[in-house]
Amino acid sequence: MSKLSIEQLDLGDRRVFLRADLNAPLEGETVSDDTRLTAVIPTIQHALKAGASVVLASHLGRPKGKPAPEYSLEPVAERLAALLGQPVPLAPDCVGEETQARVSALRPGEMLLLENLRFHAEEEANDEGFARQLAGLADCYVNDAFAAAHRAHASIEAITHHLQPAAAGLLMRRELEALTRILERPERPLAAILGGAKVSDKLALVEHLLERVDALLIGGGMAFTFLRALGHDVGRSLVEADRVETARRVLESARRRGVAIVLPVDAIVAPGIDSTEGRPVGIREIPPTQMGLDIGPLTVDRFATALRAARTIVWNGPMGVFEKPPFANGTLGLARAVVEGPAFSVVGGGDTVAAVTRAGVAGRIGYISTAGGAFLEFLEGRKLPGVEALTEA
Repeated sequence: MSKLSIEQLDLGDRRVFLRADLNAPLEGETVSDDTRLTAVIPTIQHALKAGASVVLASHLGRPKGKPAPEYSLEPVAERLAALLGQPVPLAPDCVGEETQARVSALRPGEMLLLENLRFHAEEEANDEGFARQLAGLADCYVNDAFAAAHRAHASIEAITHHLQPAAAGLLMRRELEALTRILERPERPLAAILGGAKVSDKLALVEHLLERVDALLIGGGMAFTFLRALGHDVGRSLVEADRVETARRVLESARRRGVAIVLPVDAIVAPGIDSTEGRPVGIREIPPTQMGLDIGPLTVDRFATALRAARTIVWNGPMGVFEKPPFANGTLGLARAVVEGPAFSVVGGGDTVAAVTRAGVAGRIGYISTAGGAFLEFLEGRKLPGVEALTEA
């Protein structure tokens, strides 16, 4: 990896500003899913064992630039303390005299969690003055928040103008290594699986992947725009009419490049997403009053066959309305197919990660990304502000 890593820093008696993504879902005043908290634990422990004191910072939710009790990081502090087995005190703010005094009192091996960065509008504005205040809390900077690396925010980008060196945390390093492996040195054949609702959300990704992959499997709502481009009548299924011609160009581009685009041959259809059951029909037999809400069993088999020869697989996006039980089987079946072969697999995006977990195969995925938007933007070939800001190794 070309960026400096926390493992390359001498942390003894130094104060580390550690930007993490602790944006965990809450139920009342309790963290309901601590996946993102668990992911940053190794970096925290590395810094503390190396003799550093840690100033931990994160956002939570969208408080719109002002303090809001429901977005306090207090539940996160409590859960982190349980995970780490040591106190994680919460500062009353992320800047200001009291916060500065509490940071100054930290001893090696101790840590302090700053209150929600987004209680200040200057955070999302990437404000230099606010970044300078944050930088004044520490001696060096570590970013372990890959899931927020596509945001040019003060604690992610501007802070590095005032606090150096700026290194990647252990989670950030693993994310970059896994995704760089896919884009720059994949073992071939490389297959990409894309799902989700809309072609427009992933058009840049599709076009970028066509230059790199050997096969592209498309499911979810976005598949119906491609099927319409091939002349299929898909009933009431989701179709972006203004993207049909674009889909046609993508299919032609793939043909010229020799990239196999694999589309559904059947679908689970129902009158609407609130239906309590669906039935499989061939793509050519979707009734005018029905809509496709999942890939069908024949498509699961077709996708599994296409993946059998792959040596690298990247997957983002469910194959249907995954949150509804009648329309989850396609996504779950695909999750099992991804791990059947010898391929190194990388999965990203909340629904996709939930799918491999529900299918019981998460432990067999090569790498599970904590990121959604940053995952997609990296695969699109876009430069991420939070990565660009890090010091070169």
